[in-house]
Amino acid sequence: MVAIKQPIHKNGTSPKKEVKPAATVSDKDPWWKSYVPRIDGKLLLKKSLVSLASILVFLLAWHLGAAKLYDIEATEKVQKVLNEQGEVAAREMIDCISSGEVSCQPNTLPSPYQVFIAAENLLKDHREISSKKAEFRQKVAATNADRKAQGLSPITYTGRPSFLDQILTSIKTVLAGFLLSMFIAIPIGIITGLNQNLRMAFNWLIQIFKPVSPVVWLLLVFMIVKTVIRDPEMDKSFIISFISVGLCAMWATLVNTSVGVSSVQKDYINVAKVLQLNVGKKIFKVIIPSSIPLIFTGLRITVSVAWMVLIAIELLAQSPGLGSFVWEEFQNGANDSNAKIIVAMFVIGVIGFLLDRIMVFVQHSVSFDKARIA
Repeated sequence: MVAIKQPIHKNGTSPKKEVKPAATVSDKDPWWKSYVPRIDGKLLLKKSLVSLASILVFLLAWHLGAAKLYDIEATEKVQKVLNEQGEVAAREMIDCISSGEVSCQPNTLPSPYQVFIAAENLLKDHREISSKKAEFRQKVAATNADRKAQGLSPITYTGRPSFLDQILTSIKTVLAGFLLSMFIAIPIGIITGLNQNLRMAFNWLIQIFKPVSPVVWLLLVFMIVKTVIRDPEMDKSFIISFISVGLCAMWATLVNTSVGVSSVQKDYINVAKVLQLNVGKKIFKVIIPSSIPLIFTGLRITVSVAWMVLIAIELLAQSPGLGSFVWEEFQNGANDSNAKIIVAMFVIGVIGFLLDRIMVFVQHSVSFDKARIA
């Protein structure tokens, strides 16, 4: 065996190793750094360019498709006038279409520019309605003060809601429905997940009611609400809407919670037994933390389903949200109605995406395994 000799200084002592100072609390990253992913500049630039290119391709394809459909619709319109009213009327129709007159424009897929103009008009309309609301509140301020002193309900603005007001109504309906589904699904999922017999007993109920259409849930809720709630001042359309949304969307959370609880590792359960934890501590200290990934997967699906079924439910329940806005514009048939419907479509998609990202952030905040969250 060969011994490795340490180098010796001239004074006969061996050199001391440099010891790096230990990281102090002040050297650690701030708490929020764990929630913000590290950014690679080149990768971010590459992704941004690819996203920008895909958006430009989408807008170009949309513009070309809208122009083609416009030409087809205009040709059919002129041909119909030619067959029914003659050549002179057909030439007048061609001149009218070329001039951009609103009354004779083909009713087809709007171009991106028309959708942008429609969005600007909706914002302008919101400002006008907001000013009318402010004027109304000023006019009835004294009257409402007297009514409040008498114990009466105040006089409220009953005019047409703006597009942004309808967006807020839809968001409020979805959040209320989501909370309802969460408070129903998670406790039932935990109870059924803890007991195999209960899970088998509830399975048939879940499998039967899970695929039921939102329209059927709406009708069922309507039958119950109109009988139970007799107060004419309560907003029954909102109550019917959010209960229907919650009942339609809760099944994914219920199933995922039950599966997550039933699949908790036996080692964790054994540790809880060794520590002699009672049922409550066992559920909140061991079972729920271990089931969080699957529970949040179910919650994300629940939010998406709630936002999707909202439009149909609001349409039938006559709730002043995005569903009624889309239906009214479709029934209106005005020249810019199609463009407003496309604006609503983009708004629905963006809000749905933001709701999902919020759920991802919340899951990232409470989950132990942050690497698996996407």
